[in-house]
Amino acid sequence: MTRLLLPSPLRVTSTVRHLSTTPRFPPVETARQEQHGLHQPVLFKQRCNLPAVAKWFTPPTHSGARELNTAYLGHYSSTTVPLELTRFDAAGKRAAFERFEAPLSLLLAHMSSSDPSLTLYLAQCSLADLPSELYADVRLPSLVNGLGKGDIYGSSLWMGRPPTRTPLHRDPNPNLFVQLAGQKTIRLMAPEHGRRLYQRSRVGQGHANLRGGEMMVGQEMERLENAVWGEESEENKSVCGVEATLQSGDALLIPLGWWHAVRGVGEGANASVNWWFR
Repeated sequence: MTRLLLPSPLRVTSTVRHLSTTPRFPPVETARQEQHGLHQPVLFKQRCNLPAVAKWFTPPTHSGARELNTAYLGHYSSTTVPLELTRFDAAGKRAAFERFEAPLSLLLAHMSSSDPSLTLYLAQCSLADLPSELYADVRLPSLVNGLGKGDIYGSSLWMGRPPTRTPLHRDPNPNLFVQLAGQKTIRLMAPEHGRRLYQRSRVGQGHANLRGGEMMVGQEMERLENAVWGEESEENKSVCGVEATLQSGDALLIPLGWWHAVRGVGEGANASVNWWFR
């Protein structure tokens, strides 16, 4: 645990709302320089342009998509990182999932190719385990200075090519989630609503705050995905929350206890970092 001495809370003057894409999940409020507590999700637009954005990825195309800057990242290709491999059947459904450690070069090669039968995703890679040069590229945003007490409990890097997904879960601490490249859509549910949905969908003894295999493939995953992301129906009409779509430089505050599901969308490389704090 790293103890940080932080200045006074960030001040915000107004709140902006965006049009909703679904009545069940209206948009998260967007903060602009006012004090914000830790009890409600809030989106910070273009507040975290970390050095990694310019160094790890190519400039955006007209559509906004970026690719990996392999000339730079290739210098660290021997770095061991945690990877998740998902295989799909002929119908495009998730058929198998496994987690392992391998050199970063494996991910770099995969993201330069196109194989619809599988996806490779760098997930939950502690920033502290990165080479010092890469670690410096994802320094702690000054935005954290206005949030919490300054105790940083952990951090992670996430990188792959869409579509990527993390099913509904909760974190043990408040979470500042920052998008480096590409887009991610996150749906969040208040603690009591998310807990009811998770318990209703469970088929085993999975852990709600871990990225376990039972969350990534199988009946439980399908139930949660359909409830959170499926079309409105009689079965899931009570499933509700808020939604945020993050682009490069955006940050989302995920309060303690709030359940959330994440999808990488769009084109090109997709990468995020996050810090758990108090």
